[in-house]
Amino acid sequence: MILRMRRPAQVGAIAACVIAMVWFANGSQAQDKVNAVVGEQTKTEEAAQASQKRITQLDEEASSMLGDYRQALTEAQSLKAYTDQLGAQVKSQEDEIKGMSTQIADIETTSREVLPMMTKMLDTLDQFVKLDMPFLPDERSNRIATLKEMMTRADVSLSEKYRRIVEAYQVEMEYGRTLEAYEGKVGEKTVQFLRAGRVALLYQTLDGKETGYWDVNAKTWKIDSAYNDSITAGLKVAKKQSAPDFIKVPVPAPKEIK
Repeated sequence: MILRMRRPAQVGAIAACVIAMVWFANGSQAQDKVNAVVGEQTKTEEAAQASQKRITQLDEEASSMLGDYRQALTEAQSLKAYTDQLGAQVKSQEDEIKGMSTQIADIETTSREVLPMMTKMLDTLDQFVKLDMPFLPDERSNRIATLKEMMTRADVSLSEKYRRIVEAYQVEMEYGRTLEAYEGKVGEKTVQFLRAGRVALLYQTLDGKETGYWDVNAKTWKIDSAYNDSITAGLKVAKKQSAPDFIKVPVPAPKEIK
């Protein structure tokens, strides 16, 4: 076998070719590694971004849930306070109901006791008016009749009945402290009456020709012209046509009480 020696230039070219082939092979492998590393890095970053997005979402949900929890807690506290207030009101209403029940029972007892008393008061007032001087007879008798009719009505409260009876008593008391003039009749004659409290009741005809007074003892009218000037002056005072002044009126003699 004959060996041929190559020239140095040929040897260098071959070496360079071999080196290039080796570099190409190694470079291709390095690029693959680089690509693999870049791919993993990209995946890691994408996973990190997804994780961050999920964390942000969870944080927002947690914040929302915390807000809902705080609102629910505030509402619960408010409802508890409202419930406590309602409980106090219910307790107060229950106590009031008990008190009203007791009052109703007392009212029923009072009604049983007061109604007979008011009936007696009204009967006494009626008897008093009948025995009194006969002034304003229609007005006073109608007042008594109205009160008696009121006592039978269920739509009038017990307190109102009592108030009306006391008011009638006050009116009768007021008659004893006032001077009054009014027009009425004595028999068939139209006259002017002069009431001086409950001390005297006089009359004078409209033409001024007849004057008389109520005789308490005889329970009848008596004609007496001696009081003509007195009743004329008294009528002017009662009608506020002149200043108050002393007038002479017939007064029954006092009786000894046995």
